Amino acid sequence: MKPIRVAIVGCGRIADLHQLGYQGREDALIAAVCDTNKGLAKKRAKAWGVEKVYNDYAQVLEDKTIDLVELLTPHHLHCPMTVQAAAAGKHISVQKPMALSATEADEMILAANKAGVMLRVYENFVYYAPAVRARQMIEAGEIGEVRAVRLHVSTGTADTSWEVPLSAWIWRLNEKQCGGGPLVFDHGYHLFSVAYFLGGPVERVYAWIDKTPLPQAAGLLHIDAPATIMFQFKAERRYGLLDIEHTPKMRIHSQYYADDDRIEVIGEKGILFINRYTAKTVDLPELMLFKDGNTTPIPVEGVEWHDSFIAATRDCIQKLGAGQQPRLDGPTGKAVLQFALAALQSAAQGREIRPDEVK
Repeated sequence: MKPIRVAIVGCGRIADLHQLGYQGREDALIAAVCDTNKGLAKKRAKAWGVEKVYNDYAQVLEDKTIDLVELLTPHHLHCPMTVQAAAAGKHISVQKPMALSATEADEMILAANKAGVMLRVYENFVYYAPAVRARQMIEAGEIGEVRAVRLHVSTGTADTSWEVPLSAWIWRLNEKQCGGGPLVFDHGYHLFSVAYFLGGPVERVYAWIDKTPLPQAAGLLHIDAPATIMFQFKAERRYGLLDIEHTPKMRIHSQYYADDDRIEVIGEKGILFINRYTAKTVDLPELMLFKDGNTTPIPVEGVEWHDSFIAATRDCIQKLGAGQQPRLDGPTGKAVLQFALAALQSAAQGREIRPDEVK
């Protein structure tokens, strides 16, 4: 079987994690890279052993040897680049968040369906092994009916973590380019996806989103935190809560982003604890189960953050090869997007928002 030939479009820092899933595979390979920064594109190509280097997206679309484009670009480019790729007959993996609006998401889904190509939203948290195992345990009835999903995020700093230059923050602070703030909408899409993955579709959302000045910008720019987002799932008597804090004085050990992400799933018979994602802040097993008065570690392999990227790519390639839909296909990606946008609209309007009604 001929391997699937992939073009990585957008060679920023996150691309280093995306490329991991293609290394050593026989069924897929990175055939080209593309970035408007010529030096960066060449650097990535050399590091990954890729021959073709493009600086214009049109060149990628004209390359008939490319089967799949992986779009790692600012959010406002997702819709037009996806529509263009579909018209060129390319399968599409688009980085989260899917788009800036549900209307854009519909346009992307329609373009992919019309062209007969796969559209998937690249979100790695739902592929993190402890979360996958937790869902399996939920489906097996290990904790009974789920009654609540609690999600927590704190952003800190660490000498060992990635340095994120102010330039990388700027476009995420621009609503026209990002669609929302860097924590609630950009990073938050991970948590909204996990909540959907573990608890199902959401019926109603109510949110409060505050602002914290960024000291690097002399108080001229603000980050969207602290934030509290409450939601009711469509499943009977099932609720959720997401809290997000910006805590730059908190020292968090991480080789990637210095983020503390933790989740609890409370069922009628027990509780599942996912104790880390990007970084590890509590000295506990990555997945634990409380049941019958006892707390038990649940053994899971592949618990580093980069493992979730490898798993996400594996799913995409396997599903594409089998002609099946990936975990976050277009309609599911749109539902998560509406969940995230409902939180933004609720905070702005001071009222409850139903995700299904978000355009």
